[in-house]
Formats: sequence, C-alpha cells, structure tokens
Amino acid sequence: MALVFAIAAALWGIGWAMKAPPRLRWALIGVLWLAVVVAQLVLPPTQALRVATGGSAAPWLLLGGAALMVALYRRALGWLRTRATAHATDHAAPPASTATFSDTELSRYARHIMLRELGGPGQRKLKEARVLVIGAGGLGSPALMYLAAAGVGQIGIVDDDVVDGSNLQRQVIHTDARIGMPKVFSAQEQLQALNPFVDVRPYNRRLGADDAETLFAEYDIILDGSDNFDTRYLANSVAHRLGKPLVSGALTQWEGQLSVIDTANGTPCYQCTFPQRPAPGLVPSCAEAGVFGPLPGIIGTMMAAEAAKVITGTGAPLRGTMVIYDALYAEQRRITLKKRPDCPICGQATPEAKES
Repeated sequence: MALVFAIAAALWGIGWAMKAPPRLRWALIGVLWLAVVVAQLVLPPTQALRVATGGSAAPWLLLGGAALMVALYRRALGWLRTRATAHATDHAAPPASTATFSDTELSRYARHIMLRELGGPGQRKLKEARVLVIGAGGLGSPALMYLAAAGVGQIGIVDDDVVDGSNLQRQVIHTDARIGMPKVFSAQEQLQALNPFVDVRPYNRRLGADDAETLFAEYDIILDGSDNFDTRYLANSVAHRLGKPLVSGALTQWEGQLSVIDTANGTPCYQCTFPQRPAPGLVPSCAEAGVFGPLPGIIGTMMAAEAAKVITGTGAPLRGTMVIYDALYAEQRRITLKKRPDCPICGQATPEAKES
C-alpha cells in the first residue's frame, strides 16, 4: 500500500508544480485508486502487482467510501452555507435600503439590521429621521448620545446654557475640558466624535414662543428634556399645533417619568395631565433638591428608545401612557393618561383642536 500512497503523492506534487487545479489532481488520484481496485479484483492473489498494492480490494474500497462521504459532506455544507447567505441577504435589508448606506454604516448598524422588528427598512427610517432635542442637560445627554449611536440622520439641539462643573455628575455628554462651553456645541462635538454620519445642528438659544413653531416644523419628532414648566407647556402647545409627536421626560431627586404625547393620533397632551403649573417652590429644581446621578441616564435612554420606536413604527410606544420610575427602590409604574375635554390645548372646544 505504501507504493500506492507514494505514487499518489508524486502525482499531487507533479500537478502542484505544473499549477494544475486541485480538481484535476484529485481526478488523477481517483484514476489511480480505480486502477488499484481493478487490479485487486482481476489479478490472481499471488500476482506481484496485487501483492505490492495491498493484496485485497477491501481496504481500498473502504478508503474510497470514506473519501466519497467526506466529499459529499463538504458539498452539502457548501450548499447549506450558500442558502443561508442568500436567505440572510434577502431578509436583512432590501436593495433600496442598502443602497443608501456605505459599507462602514452597514457594519456600524449591523446589530440593528439583524433585529426582525427593525431590519434594514427601520434603519433607513432612522437615517432619514430628523429629531429635535430640547435641552442638552441631564435628560438630553443620554438621549442625544443614543439617538446618534442609533443612526438618526439629523439631530437638532436647542439650549442656552453653558457647561458647569456641577453638571458632570449626570450630564455625561459633556467633559471637564469643556466647562464654560455652550452645551449645544459641547454636545455637537461629542456626537460627531461618536458618529460622523449624523448631521448635528446646534441652536444656542432658549426655546421661545417667537421661533418654536418655525424650529419644530423642520423636525419629525421632538424630545423635551427641559427643566422648567414654561418650556414644557410651550413645547406641548407647538407640537400639538403642528401634529408632531413629543417625547416628554422629567425627573427630580430619585424619581423620573416619561410619556409619548402624540395628539395627532389621539393621545392626551401634556396639559391634559398637568393642567396648571405647580405653585412656586412646590416642585424644587435639581439644584435645590438634588438628583441621583444615574437617574437621568435611565430616563433619557428610555426617551431615545421611545423616539426610535415612533420613528420606525416598531413595538408599542408610550402613547397615552406615563411611566414613573423610582430609582431608590427600583420600582416602575405605568399610568394610563386621559384626555380632558376642557383642555385649553387639545380640548374639543379649543380653536387649536378645530384647526388640528
């Protein structure tokens, strides 16, 4: 048998030297195997050639059978791999979606595209979305970072404050080196470093009644991470008037809350839930009462998640529902919100309601 293996090795070596394709080299070895089997079956048992090649056809037939099984296994494995690749290509993202992304973006968002509920079409919706975030502080920081990381195409930031050392305990988008810098520019710098494919537009001013409608009109969805009731009521009124979804978040000390206000789809507005501003001093600010550092990260990240769900049409956004999270005891409650017919913003008797 050693003679046959030596001849087979010689044939393989000659084929390699002549740069013959592997398939041809295996064919030559197959011919050698067939000749040995025929010799074992035809020649007399004492014939020198038969003795030199093993003396029996049985081991050669076993060897040939094993080689055939290996070849069939490899062929089947290759076929299955081809089918799996084709299936993944067909279902991961349609051609219209992949055409809008670079290879780098496809790699960046691969974990999103793999999600059955999101996929390529959902990622494309994120890329085409325009989101305005009010406030680049505790809630705005994590919301902005996760929106950018998720691939939202255009993000606007409106805030008139500057970075202060006391912010850094919870406002994770800013750094010590950027103390004194306007928050919108600090946030822009961080977001562009995180994801250069996102268009970040800073508005270094306080949201005002004179420009809120013009600003909101440029965006598809609004995230309100402001820290005062005047801004919350203003954002609610303008979002309702323009039919824009509004993700509203708030927090104090150990507790945070969020809701999706989408009056164009029949939800109550912010003023339905909070008809009147609290009396001065009744709801202290974070500077007055303190706030648990990780809490804004929890609520702000949930706000980004709700915005992404609204944009992509996946899951069940918190429309008409408020989630209240207590970080001190790790408790969470859901409250169903009700419309108020006499609401001055979205009530049936208001001029705004008739126009919307």
